[in-house]
Amino acid sequence: WNQCAIRLFGFSREEIFNHFLVQEFITDDYKIALQAVFDKAFRGEETENFVFPLITKGGARIEMLLNATPRRDEQENIIGVIGIGQDITSRLAQEKEFTKLIDSANAPIFGVDTQGFVNVWNQCAMQLVGYSTEEVMGKNFVKEFISDEYKIAVQLVFDQALEGRETANFEFPLMTKAGVRIYVLLNATTRRDDQ
Repeated sequence: WNQCAIRLFGFSREEIFNHFLVQEFITDDYKIALQAVFDKAFRGEETENFVFPLITKGGARIEMLLNATPRRDEQENIIGVIGIGQDITSRLAQEKEFTKLIDSANAPIFGVDTQGFVNVWNQCAMQLVGYSTEEVMGKNFVKEFISDEYKIAVQLVFDQALEGRETANFEFPLMTKAGVRIYVLLNATTRRDDQ
């Protein structure tokens, strides 16, 4: 329990040491999952990027990103768990706001991952094309929704965007769920993660 943890959560070392972290400081809905992370570490297995809430001494909820690894002595015996946590509360709030902004935009917005599978589909795209989010998520956009004569051209635009080269006002037809061919202008830009 270092100085950063003391500042972030408000509990001193004396208030934390010799207490059961999971049973005493974790919300009921995460106790089993977090205990499983610690149990894995006691078996020698690491866990990365486990998200869970911690409640501060003042009662505030903080979303944590945890990496847990076994702590070993000189003979390599497991003697505990080292948990390295990061407060991601504001990042999650920003992501939620970003998602809300995209979903409520008055223009169709869709996104694909690096393999071309749909991972963003806003309300306007749903209304324009007729497919619900559930119907398109995880589907290959070019293979499933682009007519044969435009597949290569649209795929090229996506490939260029993945290489960091943006495309503006690329016109192509999109087939609606009702079978109607509509023309859309595509602005393709790279979406990057934090790294």
